Order: sequence, then C-alpha cells, then structure tokens
Amino acid sequence: MGEDHTSKLVGTAWGLLILNTLGSAGAVTIVPLPRSLIQMVTMGALVAAFALALAANLRLRVHASSCVFLLTLLLVPSVISSAHLESGFGALFRCARLMLFVATLWLLSRWWDGSLSFVRHHIRVYFVVLGSVAAGLVMSPGAAMPELYGGRLVGALWPLTPPQIGQYAAVIIGLTVLLLLGRRTDRASAAFVIVPSLVLLALTHTRTATLGLAIGLVLAIGSLVLTSSAARRFFTWAVLLAAVAAVALGSLLQAWFLRGQTKENFSSLTGRAKVWDALLAAPRSTSEQLFGAGLGDKSFGGLPIDNSWLAVYNEQGLIGVALVGTMIVVLGGVALLRPPSLQRACAIFLISYCAIASYTEAGLGDASPYLLHLALAAALLAAPTEAPDLATPDVPRRRVPRWARRTEVS
Repeated sequence: MGEDHTSKLVGTAWGLLILNTLGSAGAVTIVPLPRSLIQMVTMGALVAAFALALAANLRLRVHASSCVFLLTLLLVPSVISSAHLESGFGALFRCARLMLFVATLWLLSRWWDGSLSFVRHHIRVYFVVLGSVAAGLVMSPGAAMPELYGGRLVGALWPLTPPQIGQYAAVIIGLTVLLLLGRRTDRASAAFVIVPSLVLLALTHTRTATLGLAIGLVLAIGSLVLTSSAARRFFTWAVLLAAVAAVALGSLLQAWFLRGQTKENFSSLTGRAKVWDALLAAPRSTSEQLFGAGLGDKSFGGLPIDNSWLAVYNEQGLIGVALVGTMIVVLGGVALLRPPSLQRACAIFLISYCAIASYTEAGLGDASPYLLHLALAAALLAAPTEAPDLATPDVPRRRVPRWARRTEVS
C-alpha cells in the first residue's frame, strides 16, 4: 500500500471520527432529519473509521500513548456500571461505541509522530462542518437563529447546538493562529479560516468557547514567546487591541457576554448550578460512588449536567473521575516538559481549552470532540519514531568458500 494512499485512509478515518462525535440531538433543521437516521449516519461513520484504520494498519502496530491507555482503563468502570442496566440497554450500546472509538484511536496512534498532519485534518473537517452551518444561515436565517435558543446560531442543515458550533469555531481558530505564527500556513489561507469562524463564534454567543479560545491562546503563545519573534509581536498587539476594545466597546461586550440574562440566572450559570447541587445531593450506594450508574445521555433528572467532571462522576464514578483527571494532568505535564515548539504550543492550547470547557460542558468520559482534541494533543506530544541507522545496515554476512580465503604468495 502506497504512502499517499495510507495517508488518505488515515485522514479519512480521523474525519469520520469527527463525524461520529457531532451528536444526534440539537436544533430543528430546515429539512427534518429523523433521529434514527442521524444515529445511523454517526454510528456508520465510527464503524467505517475503524475499518479504514484497520485497513491502513493491518499489522496492528501502535504507538505507546498514556492518553489512549487511560481511556482504555476508563472502559472498565464504564462496563461495570453499565452492566447493571440502571441507565437501560442504551448504556451497553454506548459502551460498545466507546470501545470502538478507543480501538480506532489505538490503530491510528501508529502515525502519531509529533507532526502537524492531524492538526490539518482537524482544521479541514471542522471547517467543513462550520461551512454547513454558514450555508444553513444563508438558506434560512430564521431556522439558523431561532427564538428557542434566544436568537443564537444553530445548525439548520445538521442539528448542532450553539455550544457545539462555538467549540468547533474556537478550536480551529486557535490552531490556525498557531500555524500562522509558526509559518506553517500563509496569511490568506489563515484569514480564510479565521474570519468566518470568528463571525460564527460571535453569532453563537458561547461564553465558554470564547474564554477557552482566549485563555488557551494566551497559554499557547506564551510558550512560544521566548523562542519566536512572531509570537512576541502577536502577543503585544493582541494585548493592545484587547485593552482598546475593553475601553471602547465595554458596554457592547458586556451585553454580548450576559446574553440578556438576569444576574441571578447568570450567577447560577444558566441554571446549571441547581442541577449540580441536586446530583451531588442524590443518595448513592458504594458501587455507584465508585463505578457510577452507567453511560447515559449526560443528564440528571431530565436536565443536562453540562459539567464533564460531574457527568463522569454520575456515569463512571470516582474511578472514572480519577482516570480522566490523570489523563489531563499527564498530558499537561508532558507538554510542560517538552522543549518549546509549535507542536507543543498546539497541544497546550488543546489541553487548556478542554480543561476550561470541562466546567460547563460534558464529554470527557465518552466518545466526544473533547476526547478527539486530547487525542490530537497526545499525537502532537508523541516522540517521533527513530529511523534505522542507514550508515550501518543490518545485512546478513555472506559465506565465503574456504578456497577463496587462501591468498597467493608472490
């Protein structure tokens, strides 16, 4: 199998993993899509991703990855808790999905060598997803910004919620900015991605994604300041522009940030705090505390949990929380120990973004875009495979006949 063909298989498999994590619930689309059809497409994408990854890696060679190893361990509490069927048979289905998701990551880990190839796959696929959102906005502005979501942008062609769109936009904006600073893309290509993504992010009014983008870029660019003059210039200009915007547009920014909410609603994080308090106050057995109640739809009492740590605690228990926390700490520790580089900066951005978003978004304990972001960070931090020493090839010695060893005496 040629190298180019293998690269296409790997890139397509990564794109299918992204399609699988888009979800099956969201806004009302222009053309109604049955939930069963959406689930068939997303699950079919996961099966196809596994098949392509297996076809590209028939010898089952994998790269040692603490991130994927910890995700594999996370399957243990997931299966144990889901086997009790407290969350119904859907829990077992979600366990099977998570197993296939992790298995596909193991197969793709063979190509995790610290290069930027998966970053480019990440940006391209999510940019296509955002393109569908923009197309829905042009086709039907009313359906794309419905009153049900307070006039915030949603997916009108594929059911995507404002937090999802904001997350995708923020991640590709951050990665593209870092590629531009590292001179791995030109300004025209970067503007083609960044400008429309910023517009879509603003239309979603997603505070978590905006804060994650800002803080993630500060940390990532800060890791390049000592070694990159471009990063120093960008950081200086960004600080100046932010200060001017805060003074000149303070009231507008405050109105955008509050989204018309009352102070009471804002202080309770749009009602999230009430769900969190009820979840923590609910009685649990020792088994439920350790292993959780099984993989579900990340809700409690019919309301979304919207917190990765509490969602993991509810579904995979304290063991799951410990494993997910260890994964974040290990990835962050490895990133800090790596010498300054563009790959390290991209990994720092992804890790910090996921850590910030975990407070108001769920997904770190199940197949989700957040796990793909962390897997991409692991791929960027992976040490490249050492090539064999071509100066001293391991060639078997050729047997020389005894008569040829004799030398003539002159």
